[in-house]
Amino acid sequence: MNSSLSVELDRIAAHYAAKPQVSAMSLALEQPSTGFTWQYEDTPRSYFTASITKLFTVAMIMQLRHEGALALDTPAAEILGQDTMRGLNTHDGRDYSARITVRELLTQTSGIPDYFEQQRADGTTFLDDMLRTDASWTFDDFIEMARRLPSRFAPSAPGRTQYCDTNFQLLGRIVEVATSSGYHHAIRKRVIEPLGLHATWLFTPDTLDRYGEVATILHGRTPLRIPKSIASFPPDGAVVSTSTDQIRLLRAFIGGELFPARYLAEMTARWNPVFSRLDPIDYGVGIMRFKLPRWQSPLAPAPAMIGHSGAFGSVLYHIPDHDLYIAGTVNQMRPRSLPYPLLLRIVAQLR
Repeated sequence: MNSSLSVELDRIAAHYAAKPQVSAMSLALEQPSTGFTWQYEDTPRSYFTASITKLFTVAMIMQLRHEGALALDTPAAEILGQDTMRGLNTHDGRDYSARITVRELLTQTSGIPDYFEQQRADGTTFLDDMLRTDASWTFDDFIEMARRLPSRFAPSAPGRTQYCDTNFQLLGRIVEVATSSGYHHAIRKRVIEPLGLHATWLFTPDTLDRYGEVATILHGRTPLRIPKSIASFPPDGAVVSTSTDQIRLLRAFIGGELFPARYLAEMTARWNPVFSRLDPIDYGVGIMRFKLPRWQSPLAPAPAMIGHSGAFGSVLYHIPDHDLYIAGTVNQMRPRSLPYPLLLRIVAQLR
C-alpha cells in the first residue's frame, strides 16, 4: 500500500509543482504511527520559512517560562523596559502599553498595531515598501512604525485579535534580554543544535551572500530579491530550512522535546480568528490552527491542522486526527492560499 500511496502522492505533487505560479516546490510527510514517510522536491534546495520562524521564537519563550525567567502573565515592560513599550497601544486616548503581557503577545491579543501589513493613513503598508525596494530595518525601526499606526483595540478586549508581526519582534527581543544573547545565538543553542537541524539556519545581515542558495520566492510571476528585508526579521520570519528539518522541529514542539509537553494543552485550548471570522486560520498561544468550516468542506470534513504557515507559501502542520506531520513550500507570496488546496488533497490520501 505504501508504494502505491507514494506513487499517487508523487503524481499529485508533480502536477501542482508544474503550475507557473509555483517555485521550487518541496513537501514532506511523516506518520509516526505507521512509519510512513514521503518527500517531494521539485528542486532540492532550502527555503525561507517566513512566519514559521515564529514557532522557534515561541519554543524559546516556553523554555524561558520553564526556567523561571518569565511567566506568561509577566508584563513585557518588566523585561523590555517602559521606554520600549510606551505608545505601542494607545486606544480611545489611553496608553495600555505598560500592561501588555507576554501571553497577549503570543495570542495576538495585545492590540499592538502590525508594522508589516496594517495600512497607514495613506493606504500603503510596509509590505508595499518592501516589495518595491529592498532595505535593511532594525527592531527600533519596526517599533517606531507600529507606534505611528492606530491601535484597533485594548489588550485582551473581548473577541478581538489581530495577526501582528510586531508582537513577535517584541518576543524576539524578550528572548535576547532574558538570555543575554543575540537572537541568532539563542536560536542556534536552544533549538537548532539540540534538535540536529543541520539544514536549518537564520538568515542575517552576515549571511546576505547566501541568498542565492535558497529557493526563489515569487510574487505572482515576479521573482523577489529582498535579502536585506528578510534579514531584518529574525524572530518573525528569517529562518531558512528544509521540509524534513521542519517536521523534526514540529515533532519536537508537539512532543515535549523543547519545553514541557503539558504546556501544549494550554497553548491549544482556545482558538481565536486572527484575520476574519470567515478565514479558516485561528491562533492559540503562539501556534496556528487551520480548520475548514463544514460549509467549505460539506462532503468530507477536513481535519484540523496545528502548526504555522508563512507568507512565502510555506506550511508546517500536525494533523492530530491522522497522526500526520506535513511540511513544505510553494515559494509564492500571492495568493497566500496557494499551498492549501494541495495540503488538503495530500491529507485526503492518508485518511
